[in-house]
Amino acid sequence: MTDNKTESISANDAVYFIFGATGDLARRKLFPALYSLYREGKLGRKFAVVGLARRPRTDLQFRDDVHESIREFCRYKPGEAEDWNAFADHFSYQSLDIGNVDGFRQLKAHTEELEAKFGIPGNRLFYLALAPELFGTVSHSLRDGGMLESSGWHRLVIEKPFGYDYPSAKSLNEEISRVFKEEEVFRIDHYLGKEMVQNIEMIRFANAFFEPLWNNQHIANVQITLAETVGVEERGAYYNKSGALRDMVQNHMLQMLTMIAMEAPSRLDAEDIRDEKVKVIRSIRPFSSADDVRTRIVRGQYSNGSLKGKELKGYRQEDSVDPASVTETFFAARVFVDNFRWAGVPFYVRTGKRLPVKSTEIVVEFKNVPNNVLFARKQDLAPNLLVIRVNPMEGIYIRINAKKPGNDMTIQPVAMEFCQSCQIGINTPEAYERLIFDAARGDSTYFTRWDELAAAWQLIDPIAATWKEHAIEPSFYPAGSWGPAQADKLLQDDGYHWWPVNGQDEDNVIWVTNSEK
Repeated sequence: MTDNKTESISANDAVYFIFGATGDLARRKLFPALYSLYREGKLGRKFAVVGLARRPRTDLQFRDDVHESIREFCRYKPGEAEDWNAFADHFSYQSLDIGNVDGFRQLKAHTEELEAKFGIPGNRLFYLALAPELFGTVSHSLRDGGMLESSGWHRLVIEKPFGYDYPSAKSLNEEISRVFKEEEVFRIDHYLGKEMVQNIEMIRFANAFFEPLWNNQHIANVQITLAETVGVEERGAYYNKSGALRDMVQNHMLQMLTMIAMEAPSRLDAEDIRDEKVKVIRSIRPFSSADDVRTRIVRGQYSNGSLKGKELKGYRQEDSVDPASVTETFFAARVFVDNFRWAGVPFYVRTGKRLPVKSTEIVVEFKNVPNNVLFARKQDLAPNLLVIRVNPMEGIYIRINAKKPGNDMTIQPVAMEFCQSCQIGINTPEAYERLIFDAARGDSTYFTRWDELAAAWQLIDPIAATWKEHAIEPSFYPAGSWGPAQADKLLQDDGYHWWPVNGQDEDNVIWVTNSEK
């Protein structure tokens, strides 16, 4: 039963194997994503989902778990009993030790029964919601247990983190490559599934008044902010080994930067688009010396503070965190893309935990009109901005200068906004819906290719090595603040400042918008 009256493009008929089916990712993201795809007709009727984990569960218990997951986290709520049972009938569960090949042979027999029952032509998608160190073991067990012997396609979907550094990522990739071809491996960065990140291409390449200006002749700087209000929560043990550099910068931040900076691909083809992203990362000026790291990077860690009247403890007081930890919870940097389009334009990136607001935004600041010309002689003209709001509100706005109503020739900033969240509401598709759908169709556009991942690690690794070699410890910032003061100085040294995010704009801006301010 689908909610859409029009026919939707359906994913290829397949069996979806969810490894780690009793984990948090499956409960919060994967099961709701599959149900949303089903409700919109994108799974078709010929599919099956097999949950796999060590924990013993019956099929009925597993289906109850899926029902509760969807009730709590899905944008569609479970339908009437008849409709729900039609969906749940496609779900089954098997307890599995990933190192036991005999268990995979049993899984093969169960899979063939499901394929016969639902008319599935041997297509199999393996989603590994597991720790990265298990990816290789699962891959080899799939092969040795006969799970790759069907007549259809086989695809492996894996989550970050993909390695801890370049050598570990390379070793992991080599292990997986012994079983799966590169075109069969889909490395997820869920930021690439977000609506407004995917929309960057359309904004840039489908609008004639942006692309001619998208270069160092007209753009002064680009600012990318990924701010979180939460601390490390229950992830203290993981985060203490990772930090903001590996947890956010190596993947999410670089992905957004490449989408902004890439050249137009020659064709609207997955490999051509990914080729252009790799070129951007390879063009980023390396952090090749300790002086580079000290002058172009800010490393921070939150200490005790408060937000909205609530007292917040410091990172070192969090559960499972070393009281003497030097792990960074904040990262800011001045990045340069050394190619003809972007030479000389600074890209400022910042991400951190325990910041004042939750927001992911990209601000493109255009060069201002010449000083002492026309209106600039008598008035302080603000630069024009294009702002792409990725999260939690989705949309774009353009800030221009216009005449203030009245007799005086006074200029004030005007922001013209399109609020996509206001148009679509909370029913906008989740990132995992798009990515699972794309993987099932074999569309790798918004997945990370190995050479892109390798280039990212080779850019990031020298930063971590320099911090360690030269004992560069993080600067403290109070929880609830915008990070260390050095992050502001990064821009001030160049004559710029961080623009407010999440609608925290100056009071004198007039908004022309499809939402209420």
